[in-house]
Amino acid sequence: IKDLVPHLKKKMQLKGKDACPLIVDVLSVKEHARDIMLEHLPEECDILSSHPMFGPDSARNGWQGHTFVYERTRIDKMLLDPSNHLNHIDSDANFLDTKGVTHNLHENSDSHIEGMDRVERFLSIWEEEGCKMISMSCKEHDEFTANSQFITHLMGRILGAQGLQATPVDTKGFQNVLRLIETTHSDSFDLFFGLYKYNRNSMDTIVKLKESMDQIIAKLLQKEGKSDTTLPGTKQSCL
Repeated sequence: IKDLVPHLKKKMQLKGKDACPLIVDVLSVKEHARDIMLEHLPEECDILSSHPMFGPDSARNGWQGHTFVYERTRIDKMLLDPSNHLNHIDSDANFLDTKGVTHNLHENSDSHIEGMDRVERFLSIWEEEGCKMISMSCKEHDEFTANSQFITHLMGRILGAQGLQATPVDTKGFQNVLRLIETTHSDSFDLFFGLYKYNRNSMDTIVKLKESMDQIIAKLLQKEGKSDTTLPGTKQSCL
């Protein structure tokens, strides 16, 4: 983003501030990317935060039915409330109509309408390909993906570290486990690390997984009439 900014400023100097483009990110972690874009991009740049919840493997046969998550972040220098794309976060420019609906003083300006139209035209590309379109705040997205996308990669990495391999007596469930390992390891470790480092909810997911593992092991040992201290190599945790 920092490397892009000088080029954007040069373009605006040559063609005017209205020449600043719509910036769209498609990263797997949204709050961090959103913060970086808002901090560094010129305020004239509209921002759309998005995450296509699929990749070249899962969508090899097309995008139909796959989920596309997005947040209209900034239009016409206005930060938008993800729960209602008409609402500005700064309430000073907001007003209520006679029906109690919140509006913004700038929402009917030509620049705002043009900015919204540009965002909708971009989103329509995905919608026309059959994607399931979900408008969601970056904060909510990261909360959900920590307990879906991140934990999937985490389990794949943990199981893969055990060196599991196919056997002559594999069940369908175990075959699914091997597919999970293969799928998660097809992505780089850097991607996995990014899901961990830049999603503030990822450590909570790890802690909950650890606690759940401890609870399950404790129940097994209790059923057998043993304590966790009898488990080889175990101190206070099974992990």
